[in-house]
Amino acid sequence: MLIDSIFARLIRQGRLTLRHPDGTRRVIGGSAPGPEAALAINTPEAARRLVWNPSLGFGEGYMDGGIEPIDGSTIYDVLDLMLLNLATGGSHPAMKLGEGLRWAGRRLRDLNTAGRSRRNVAHHYDLNGTLYSLFLDADRQYSCAYFPTGGETLEEAQVLKKRHIASKLKLDRPGLEVLDIGSGWGGLAIILARDHGARVTGLTLSEEQLAESRARAEAAGLSDRVRFELMDYRDWTRPMDRIVSVGMFEHVGINHYTAFFRTVRDALKEDGVALVHAIGQSEGPTTTNPWLTKYIFPGGYSPALSEVVPAVEKAGLWITDIEILRLHYAMTIAHWRARFAANRNAIKALYDERFCRMFEFYLAASELCFRRWGHMNWQVQLTRRVDALPLTRDYMLDAERAATYPQYPPPSTATPAEVGEDVERAGD
Repeated sequence: MLIDSIFARLIRQGRLTLRHPDGTRRVIGGSAPGPEAALAINTPEAARRLVWNPSLGFGEGYMDGGIEPIDGSTIYDVLDLMLLNLATGGSHPAMKLGEGLRWAGRRLRDLNTAGRSRRNVAHHYDLNGTLYSLFLDADRQYSCAYFPTGGETLEEAQVLKKRHIASKLKLDRPGLEVLDIGSGWGGLAIILARDHGARVTGLTLSEEQLAESRARAEAAGLSDRVRFELMDYRDWTRPMDRIVSVGMFEHVGINHYTAFFRTVRDALKEDGVALVHAIGQSEGPTTTNPWLTKYIFPGGYSPALSEVVPAVEKAGLWITDIEILRLHYAMTIAHWRARFAANRNAIKALYDERFCRMFEFYLAASELCFRRWGHMNWQVQLTRRVDALPLTRDYMLDAERAATYPQYPPPSTATPAEVGEDVERAGD
């Protein structure tokens, strides 16, 4: 069968057991050690799509039941085998062709005008708010957490992420005005105001997040120091002491990087400091998977730093610090997968089985991109003036150690591997 020859070209490490629609089985691979998984192709249509349009057809096949893991395998196991082999020399002709076509048209697809950006954000972030409470931490931090030891709970790691970011903003006196571009459900803005004495304005394009953020600020008694606006970053004009953006830059679009950083420059006071935190790729520019674009993040793209730094230079900003967080997001998503699996019945009641499969595929593939596919997070600190910050980074560590955030539970003794095992057990 053609599908067998396609998978034979792909699987170089590990082994895939493939069950065809007629019930026959084929074991593919095995020449080099690696993960093992078993996959059933339930319909001829699913088989055709895996041959001719795998980048879209694989995820859709799982969502619709055309393909499914079998013999105790999970979708995580199957994707782990696939992504490992794609990352180490295995190939699929249709995927190579699709990548070339997407590359040719990527600037058109990533043309994120203000109106298009708002629609893109609504697609993912204006889902039922209960969904996010069922797999995120209590503060609804929907971005990479920070694991100094790897043994932290999700709540601990998200608190430590906010503390880490605050240290790079150098909030060394009360009353500093902070602009939070892409403020999510308001957790970071509230921390900066409550624990660092800042006056924060958060910008979002999500109606759901706006309402939740305003309610949280009021409940915390911080409405006089924290406000949230439904506003595109391009519409902001007033200079601020500090600017922070966490998990939003992936939605800017490659056509708009220079405009984004020029907006940051213009919105910074002369002695201001900015910190941008985003997902990146360690192996250079590429394109976004079409399944992810269609179902999860339309208009989204995680850039290589080689695409970001030229835009910063054109905007006339100083890069005063860059940090790469490598496996931190993989560990974050492992926690999200465990919580999603534990609450799957509740999420299915909100939506349906197809939605649950879509989200499972998204979370598993995303985690594995950080483990197998060269994804990472970068944090870039920026200033307008060369002398806006101390000569060394010691002040960051000093601020982090001095932070007195509310107490959270003692560190977990679970290792990252054990977290992954908990995910699989919860999903059985």
